[in-house]
Amino acid sequence: MSFMKGDLLTRTTKLVKGLAKAEPVWLKAMRQAPPAVFPRADEIKKITLPEDVYVKKFFQKYPDSKHEDAIKICGFDPPPARVFGQRVLELKETGVSEEEAMAVADMEYRLEKKAKKQAYVQLKKIAKLQGKRPPPNPYPSAIKEIQAEERKHVWDRFHNPEIRKIIQKMKEEKAAEAQYRMGGGGY
Repeated sequence: MSFMKGDLLTRTTKLVKGLAKAEPVWLKAMRQAPPAVFPRADEIKKITLPEDVYVKKFFQKYPDSKHEDAIKICGFDPPPARVFGQRVLELKETGVSEEEAMAVADMEYRLEKKAKKQAYVQLKKIAKLQGKRPPPNPYPSAIKEIQAEERKHVWDRFHNPEIRKIIQKMKEEKAAEAQYRMGGGGY
């Protein structure tokens, strides 16, 4: 099927020369001013940043960070892995060796994470002294944020009477279908 290869102009020309199609009115104009040829999508190069090497090393060392320190789409703060990579590059520019730069950035990451936990512990202590409920964690993990969003739906699943009716109806339909199959009615 060689007539199917090429762009619209070459395909139509092949069909007209092979007498498979009458010459369209627009073919002469298209030969005089052929359409622009755009580069193929196969040639798109992958975008890489200078800190990508260190981001990969960060995720190798802290694989749980992908889940705990999720990227906030609507936030302005970069994820900790990017901060780590940028900090290593910054230290390397000042003349520090790569190993030392990674060790310093690693220490800063762990100290920051520890400081966040300690700040929340202090908030809870203050709330307890004041006799109030402890505030929600300002630095929750991504998993806990998702669980907090789903908690309402889980509660509805077990306690909302309307949803309980729907679930009961679904169970009855499933049991009836199983009974129908076992009784030899379907297959």
